[in-house]
Amino acid sequence: MGFDTYCWAHHYLIHPYQHFQPLPVLARLAAEPGNMKLATSVLLLPLLNPVDVAEQVATLDHISEGRLILGLGLGYRPEECEAFGTKMSQRGARHTEALALMKRLWTEDEVTHHGNYFHVTNARPTAKPYQKPYPKIWLAGMSDPAIKRIGRDGDTLFIGPVQPKDMIRHQIELHHATLEENGHPIPEDMVIVREFFCAGSRDEAMEKARRGFERKYKEYEDHGFQGEDPELIRKITGDLETLMDETFIVGSPQECIEQVAQYRDMGFTEVCIRLFYPETPQKDVLEHIDLVGKEVLPVLRLL
Repeated sequence: MGFDTYCWAHHYLIHPYQHFQPLPVLARLAAEPGNMKLATSVLLLPLLNPVDVAEQVATLDHISEGRLILGLGLGYRPEECEAFGTKMSQRGARHTEALALMKRLWTEDEVTHHGNYFHVTNARPTAKPYQKPYPKIWLAGMSDPAIKRIGRDGDTLFIGPVQPKDMIRHQIELHHATLEENGHPIPEDMVIVREFFCAGSRDEAMEKARRGFERKYKEYEDHGFQGEDPELIRKITGDLETLMDETFIVGSPQECIEQVAQYRDMGFTEVCIRLFYPETPQKDVLEHIDLVGKEVLPVLRLL
């Protein structure tokens, strides 16, 4: 249908939803979508061992012949941290250390690393990625401290689904300022994910999407978003109508095109759109994908 990339998210113990794991799913899908890229959106690195992730990612990069994008994030659920023996307060530090070690395992012939969380001595990695030096990395951030961490390391910014436009503009400026302070160039990519629903008109789109939106964001509220920015939590768990107006892309094909174009004008090179929601029948999902592929994507490519 003309999409560029297929993204798969990552959670554990995410009741009441079914959620299969991203790396085996993307490995299975690698044979199906032609030249489409495959992305983890996002893999929760603080929960995982970086040696295992580095080798799994290198493996999947070969399976997909270099079409893998590695999206990484911290996660927000205490249940997941507890299950993996980590602490919410350690997410940022574990993420930074793990990613630095993974990059060394992908690019160096011998690695010794003794950090706060991970240790290898005279390791000689053999699972090197297909892409050189390694796949593109998108780092997700919702709060200002996360944006600063991404900028300090010089990585590509991946904005989440719920920040409104005024917050996005602030965070882009913060990311660029932090990049400059640390001597990094602005990365060639900038990525955002948005909730999305397209239909014949905005009223029709809202009618079809509302139940899925309400169900999904009720679960977000119940999960709590611990450790995130209080103002952002208020927006996420507050008035759904306001959230839909400020952050969701919803409407007719032309309205959706205009809304996506706004993010292009803000500097985003990739806009990831969510195309289905809880309890959406498969028939409706396929019809939605068909509509977007035929009436939205062709116009966007001409803008």
